[in-house]
Amino acid sequence: MTVGIVGLGLIGGSLAKCFAQHGHRVLACDRDAETMAAALRDGAAQGELTPARFGGCELILVCLWPQKTVDYIEENRAAFPKGGLVVDCCGVKGEICRQVWPIAREEGFTFVGGHPMAGRELSGYRASQADLFHRASMILTPGPGCDEAVIEKLRALFLSLHFRQVVLSTPEEHDRIIALTSQLCHIVSNCFVKSPTAGDFGGFSAGSFKDLTRVAKLNEAMWTDLFSQNRAALLAELDIFIDNLARYRAALAQGDDSALEGLLREGRKIKEGLTLGNHTSQNRESL
Repeated sequence: MTVGIVGLGLIGGSLAKCFAQHGHRVLACDRDAETMAAALRDGAAQGELTPARFGGCELILVCLWPQKTVDYIEENRAAFPKGGLVVDCCGVKGEICRQVWPIAREEGFTFVGGHPMAGRELSGYRASQADLFHRASMILTPGPGCDEAVIEKLRALFLSLHFRQVVLSTPEEHDRIIALTSQLCHIVSNCFVKSPTAGDFGGFSAGSFKDLTRVAKLNEAMWTDLFSQNRAALLAELDIFIDNLARYRAALAQGDDSALEGLLREGRKIKEGLTLGNHTSQNRESL
């Protein structure tokens, strides 16, 4: 298969390396000439992708920031082949799908929202890895009336790349859940390291400190874009988190050890349920 990849950052670069490693022909493009040269040199890409070459790609993956994804597809809308397949790889889906589905419909290509659930605390092509998505989940948000054959094609393709599962969702459900499982985690981590005590951790930290601070080192411009495009869902999760945090503080301030123990017990039991997989979604389908 010939795959086109737009953007060779952490996600795009890792996908390029992964596809190439599995024997696919990769055409790629990146605005940074050094990055493009590195991808060609590494064998992650076998050629440069231009709009004129879209027609030779069975799949085009757009791996840009949210608004840049929409802008790129809009600017090159006429170049996508009739009957072609385009998937984005952004961490938010609502606004992107809302804006791109009409473009795809008007131009005659299929657009499916996508989100490979893997990442690192590093960014850029240099941080990309061919095995980044090994055992990861791939979320797809197909549009209304999307051909089942297209979904099956993508499912088989991503599983062949050693993704653990392909999950179907709606853009709204995706953004609601991601607000907690990804976005709030980054805010908490980034906020946590702002304590003056954080600089004194040497010799006083173990796994919990490392785990909680890992994603504090983030790309602030990209995450601002992601947060802004999912503002309502993220605010809802922030309010829940702040309310729960206030309960712990109140128990400590009031010296109410019984209440504190109860809060900790409640959290432990919820975590045990999550670990056992006792959580379901009526709207989600795993393929």
